Amino acid sequence: MTGTPKTAFGQTVHHVELAGWLDAATRHHDEGCVMFDWLGVEDAGRPGAAGQRHAVFLHVIDPRTREGVMLRTEVTTEDVLPSVAHLWKGARWHEREAAEMFGITVGGEPEHLLLPDSFQGHPLRKDFVLASRVVRPWPGRLEPGEDNTSAPSRRRTAPPGVPDPSWGPRREEEQS
Repeated sequence: MTGTPKTAFGQTVHHVELAGWLDAATRHHDEGCVMFDWLGVEDAGRPGAAGQRHAVFLHVIDPRTREGVMLRTEVTTEDVLPSVAHLWKGARWHEREAAEMFGITVGGEPEHLLLPDSFQGHPLRKDFVLASRVVRPWPGRLEPGEDNTSAPSRRRTAPPGVPDPSWGPRREEEQS
């Protein structure tokens, strides 16, 4: 079973349950989608929310018709995503990246791809703290109100990846 197809922006996405992920992928492979395009992950949860969720996408192409099929499923950090690398060899690298960058278990425990063994955390998850954003000032233009020439026009918010102030002092605060 392929799942419920939904079309948006000219792309049809087949939503499948995790239990049907491998069956749907195998079916599309057997029907001619033998060209692997990409496998990607999107952090679908909110930082700090219970039950961290990730959306996994697989895009494969039928070279005879040049039409692609996109499969989508959702996993949590406790779920195991069945590997599709036996169907498309190129998927192995993408699965290893998903495991390393998002903390998803794919088939088993793959070796590290880009990060050293000693690295802690999963850098593409929304709850990963970007320490460099805390210790270095933002190199871009100042926000309205920060240059002391006008009143703030909106609530001041931290850039993505910066934790709340309890995480530690910012470098410019240490120097003042």
